[in-house]
Amino acid sequence: MDLIILFGPPAVGKMAVGKALSHQTGLPLFHNHMSIEPVLPLFEFGSPPFFRLVNNFRRAVFKEVAQSDLPGLIYTYVWSLADENDTRSLAGIIDLFDEQRTRVTLVELRADLSERLKRNRGEERLLEKASKRDLSDSETRLLALEQQHQMNSAGSIPLEYDHLLIDNTHLSPGEVAEKIRLHLRL
Repeated sequence: MDLIILFGPPAVGKMAVGKALSHQTGLPLFHNHMSIEPVLPLFEFGSPPFFRLVNNFRRAVFKEVAQSDLPGLIYTYVWSLADENDTRSLAGIIDLFDEQRTRVTLVELRADLSERLKRNRGEERLLEKASKRDLSDSETRLLALEQQHQMNSAGSIPLEYDHLLIDNTHLSPGEVAEKIRLHLRL
C-alpha cells in the first residue's frame, strides 16, 4: 500500500496535484477540505467542536483505508513544520497504517507566493472549497498563515520518511504528478 501525503502552504496546488496523481495512478484522493467543508456550516473554523469532528472523521477514514484492500491513498495536508502538534497529528495518521505493508512518501510542494495568490482564485479550487469563495477573506487568511507558520522546509522535515520536494511554481499539476509517479515507480 502507498500512503502519499502532499503537503505545503495554502494554494500551492495540493488538491490539483492530488487529482492528477489519482488520475495517473488510480490511487484515491482524500484532500483535507473533504473533511473541513461539511463542518464549517455548523462550527467555526478552529473551534473545539470543529477540530473534534474533522479529526474524528479523518481518523475514521484513515483506519478504514489502512484495513482495506485499496492500493493506497493520496492525502493533502497543510503542515506547520515548527508546530509539534501538527507533526504529532501527521505521525498519528501514519501510525494507523501497517508499516510492513505501507510505503509512506511525504511530498512537499513549494511555489512562489505570487503564484499561490493567483491559484487561490482558481476555478477548481473555488468549486471544491466553498470556504475559499470569499476571495478577500481567503487571501487575508493565506497571507496571515504565511507570516505565522513555516509551511515549507529547507530540505529537512521532522519525520523520517521518504521526502520529495518539488517547486511547482512553473509546473502543471500533471507534470508534478508525473514526477511523483516516476519517483515512486508507480
